[in-house]
Amino acid sequence: MKKAYKMTDLCCANCATEIERNVAKIDGVNSCTVNFIAQKMLLDVSDTADFDAVMKKVLHEVKRVEPDCDLV
Repeated sequence: MKKAYKMTDLCCANCATEIERNVAKIDGVNSCTVNFIAQKMLLDVSDTADFDAVMKKVLHEVKRVEPDCDLV
């Protein structure tokens, strides 16, 4: 399942890269791409994974790296 999210208040490319790298390591995530310029995250989650549980981990990781950033 592929989803695109708008990111708000993502402050730098380094944070975008760290979010991308850490979210891609979450069980159930096939791939994650964060575009700093577009302020967008493309997330591909396995169809067999519990989407709500994966998104909770994704949001936790985003907030850990960039506390002011939100996914819309």
